[in-house]
Amino acid sequence: MLLAASFFWGTTFVAQILGMEGLGPYTDAAFRFALGVIFMGGLWFLYRGKRAAERRAGTFRAGIPVGVAMFAGVTLQQVALLYTTAGKTAFITTLYIVLVPLAAVALGHRIRTAQWISAVFAFAGVYFLSAYGEMTINKGDVLVFICSLFWMAQILLIDRFARTVDAIELCLTEMIVCMFGSAALAAAYESFAWTDVWSAGVFSCGVAYTCQILGQAYVEPTQASILLSLEAVFAAVTGWIVLGETMTAVQILGCALLLGGALMTQIPKRTGKRRKK
Repeated sequence: MLLAASFFWGTTFVAQILGMEGLGPYTDAAFRFALGVIFMGGLWFLYRGKRAAERRAGTFRAGIPVGVAMFAGVTLQQVALLYTTAGKTAFITTLYIVLVPLAAVALGHRIRTAQWISAVFAFAGVYFLSAYGEMTINKGDVLVFICSLFWMAQILLIDRFARTVDAIELCLTEMIVCMFGSAALAAAYESFAWTDVWSAGVFSCGVAYTCQILGQAYVEPTQASILLSLEAVFAAVTGWIVLGETMTAVQILGCALLLGGALMTQIPKRTGKRRKK
C-alpha cells in the first residue's frame, strides 16, 4: 500500500507542476483535495455498514492534526515550486527520510541499525536522482525544508493513529481540512478560469493518501518514510516514459540507491536468543 501511494504521487508530480502553469498553487491544491473529498466520501458511504459494525471512536478528531500537518506541507511545497526546481523540491522534501527516525528516537522509539543505513542510502539516492550538482539555495528551497518538517509530523501522526481509528474517516477528515484550508487561501489571494482547472493535475489525493494510512498501520514510521520516498523513482521513470526525458548515469545510481534503501528496510528483526554450543 505504501508503494502504491508513492506510485500515485510520483506519477502525478509532473502533472502537478504543469497544472500550475494556469492555476495558482492554492487553487490547484483546493481542487485536488476537493476531488479527494468526493472520492473518500464515496468510500465512506459505501462501507458505512462495515464501519458501523467496527465503530472506532475519535477518528474525526484524530484526523484534524493529521490534516493540518498535511495542509501545511502541501501548501509550502506548492508555493516553493514557483521559486525552485522540481528536482530540488523532490530532494529537500524527502529530508523526512532522515527526520522521521530522528524524531522517532526522540519520542522513545528504537531504530535498528539496518533502518539507519537504509535511510542514508535512500537520502543519497534522492540527491543523485533529483538534485545532483544544484548547490545554490533560494527562498523556495527554504520553504521546501519547512515543508519536510510537516511531512515528518504527518507520518508520525498517522503512525500514532492508524492502528486505532477508521482509516477511511481519518483520510476523509484529512482531505476536508486541506480542501477548506486551500480554498480559503485561494479565495483570498488567487483567481482562476475553469478551462485551467480541467488541464491541471488534480487526481493524486484520495487513493494515495488512503493507501498511506492503511499501509502505516502495519509498518514502523522509519520504514514507511523510506518506502514513500520511492515517489522520486516513479517520478523519474514517468518523466522518461511520458515526456521522453533522459536519465543520466548519476540518476540511475540514485534510483539504485533508493531501491537498495527500500529493500534494506525489509530485513526482518532478529528475535530470540542464540543457542548455546
